[in-house]
Amino acid sequence: METQTLQAIFSLLFFSFTFLFLLFALLMKVLSVSRRRYCECEVCKAYLTGSWLTQFPNLADWYAHLLRNSPTGTIHIHVLNNVVTANPTNVEHMLKTNFHNYPKGKRFSAILGDLLGKGIFTADGHAWHSQRKAASLALGGASVRKNAFNVVTKEVETRLIPLLSSMQGSVDLQELFSTFAFRTICKISFGFDPEELELSRPLSEYVAAFDRASMLSALRATSAIPLVWKVKRFLNIGSEKELKQAIEIVNELATIVISNCRKSDSENSHDILSRFMHTGNGKEIDDVYLRDVVVSFLLAGRDTVASGLAAFFLLLSTNPSALSAIREEISHVTEGKRDHEMSYDDIKSMHYVHAALHESLRLLPPVPFDSKFAAGDDILPDGTEITQGTRVMYHSYAMARMKSVWGADCKEFRPERWLSDDGVFTPESPFKYPVFQAGLRVCLGRELALMEMKTVIVSVLREFDVEVALQNGDLPRFAPALTTSFKGGIPANIRRR
Repeated sequence: METQTLQAIFSLLFFSFTFLFLLFALLMKVLSVSRRRYCECEVCKAYLTGSWLTQFPNLADWYAHLLRNSPTGTIHIHVLNNVVTANPTNVEHMLKTNFHNYPKGKRFSAILGDLLGKGIFTADGHAWHSQRKAASLALGGASVRKNAFNVVTKEVETRLIPLLSSMQGSVDLQELFSTFAFRTICKISFGFDPEELELSRPLSEYVAAFDRASMLSALRATSAIPLVWKVKRFLNIGSEKELKQAIEIVNELATIVISNCRKSDSENSHDILSRFMHTGNGKEIDDVYLRDVVVSFLLAGRDTVASGLAAFFLLLSTNPSALSAIREEISHVTEGKRDHEMSYDDIKSMHYVHAALHESLRLLPPVPFDSKFAAGDDILPDGTEITQGTRVMYHSYAMARMKSVWGADCKEFRPERWLSDDGVFTPESPFKYPVFQAGLRVCLGRELALMEMKTVIVSVLREFDVEVALQNGDLPRFAPALTTSFKGGIPANIRRR
């Protein structure tokens, strides 16, 4: 009896000490940033109080406003120890010239590591290099590109077009394209239809869990005091408890995917996960590594494609001249052909479609900004001083709205800016247009993503009129997520032509 009493007292003292220690650590952290929190900087005050919401619908729009008014195109959010830039010269410095000083960093890994693990999006150094090499080998083969095109065209012909035909009227484009992209990325990356898996819960629950984990992970990065979410994670309470539960469901799906892939393992498989399994020089790749591969490809292949497609139809809906030009090009290239008869070369030859998609991605990039953490002190080309540990962010969304970068018509949807006088697509510097990153970390799946989006665009616009139902012509607000997502979705009316 006495032993049990002593154990109870000891447990009480232990948890009381732990709680007081965490409270003390939190208090010290608050005091350590107090000088930054109360630096009399109007930008920091606006961030902490949320007063920017009275003028701007989204944080990204407020940042764009601040960057436009900055002589250098760079600002400092002191309460976040965050330098934000929309200056292409700075972007080139970060992503190319002084690349090794701007890794993802341990703080980035801490924010997203619970969801993304040690995958290619959070890794640095040797781990990143080896994963990138494996991803390059897995994505680089002609057979992979051919298989991806066949998967996309079949999904469009047998599922997307019939689905749109059956549900003519009101539809949420964001949800529609999210479901489509999830199916295609599973087939391309993992080699199976997700609905054919033996799952312990409805597929929609896994998708919802992934979305919830993405949202809650993104919210971590907005905290002026990261210790707050770290304490919540330690105590397993609030949003961190919800995040943990969502990630457990994501992990459950990843385990099923890996198991399914191992059962059908073949060195001749065209799916990407099977190719990753054979990059170990004869050694079996462990499931923890493969779990991070699965989650990374779901984020890159599903979320970004769905976001890009939803944004494209959103912008096209208010630009009838661009829609007419796209349909004219589609008609010319595909004359006499059905959807399943279109070739990869047909899709590649559509320069105006390519330009319109790039213009859409410029204005509403699927990843509106990207962050690095300075490994050492540095000075950016515009003269901004960077201290070790500073979060340095280049803001693609804001760059699209800079007259100094894109000219006086920067806010307009104008595909012609990408075309030469004879109508040939002409790319811009990737440091001016870092939608797919640039330099050594440039997106390896860029061509596959563009192919998938263009195939959907061409097929849908051949068959249907898509009119997005915008209220007062305003763009919808963004929802918290790792990729561009819209609150309330993208409602649209679909009519067969």
